[in-house]
Amino acid sequence: MKTGKLISLLALAVILALLPFVVKSPYLMGIFIMAALMGILGMTFSIIFSTGSITLGAAGFYATGAYCSAILTTMLGLSFWLALPLAAIATGIIALIVGLIIVRSSVLAFLFLTVVYNLTIISLIGHTELLGGWAGITNIPRPEPIPIPFHAPIQFLGKIPYYYLVLFLLLLTIVVFYALYSSRIGRGWRAIKLNPQLAASLGINVFRYRLLAFVVACIFAGLAGSFYASYSTALVPEGFGVFESVFIQIYAILGGLNSYIAGPIVGAFILTWMPELLRISKEIEPIIDGFILVILVVFLPGGILSLPERISRLWTPVAKIARRIRSW
Repeated sequence: MKTGKLISLLALAVILALLPFVVKSPYLMGIFIMAALMGILGMTFSIIFSTGSITLGAAGFYATGAYCSAILTTMLGLSFWLALPLAAIATGIIALIVGLIIVRSSVLAFLFLTVVYNLTIISLIGHTELLGGWAGITNIPRPEPIPIPFHAPIQFLGKIPYYYLVLFLLLLTIVVFYALYSSRIGRGWRAIKLNPQLAASLGINVFRYRLLAFVVACIFAGLAGSFYASYSTALVPEGFGVFESVFIQIYAILGGLNSYIAGPIVGAFILTWMPELLRISKEIEPIIDGFILVILVVFLPGGILSLPERISRLWTPVAKIARRIRSW
């Protein structure tokens, strides 16, 4: 990693760590928490996209992790700190089973089958009384206090402890995904995205590489779901519909699909804050997000992070015209 980029990342980390000392409003802290959570989910879409596949089922695995965690804490009485990794592992096992069936499919069929999974899991939850049915699950326990030597334990009663927890999960996702993208596995994913047939001819097992990306993405979606279950303390099936999967996709597209880590985080931050900045209702929000998606696809296919490059391309001819005008 270049020194300048490393310094920028460290500076950003310090700013985020000090943010609760500046932002005192619990409501605003809640928006930051959801932006970080959506950034994690956006990255799960990008890791699948890095293999040349597109999913519309991320919210289904988000729901899987959330409900697994809720069951473990409310019905089995497990600690949140144990339920968090167990929910992620359970989501990964389910993803492995589903992936063995659908990953071999064509891009279009894979997209359709992920939608089917999303619809199926929501319908299954809604029609299962043990899972709360359409009324959902309430009174999900918050994370247990974290003991600190020579200090009072950290209680999860306000927004600030949740903010630092989701920041840790975001950092964990970034580190794991960056390590994968920088490894031989990441190079294999990029080769598959460019040309699956050529990658296969070079000895890359396309199915295994795509299956790995799918399972890793779902594990982290389940991790995000587990956090959300304890953060919200209540779950309803409608909160994990296909529209939620569309939003997760838009986060990555808005930020830039060429930036598998930064793109989803930037996109999630913008779209999470936009309803607050524009003061728009939840009913209008999908229309605004759809309009943004159309504008991006038509005028800025590389996303927000491609703006500096686009401006630099435009600046050269503009500078030439300006020099000619001055020469007149």
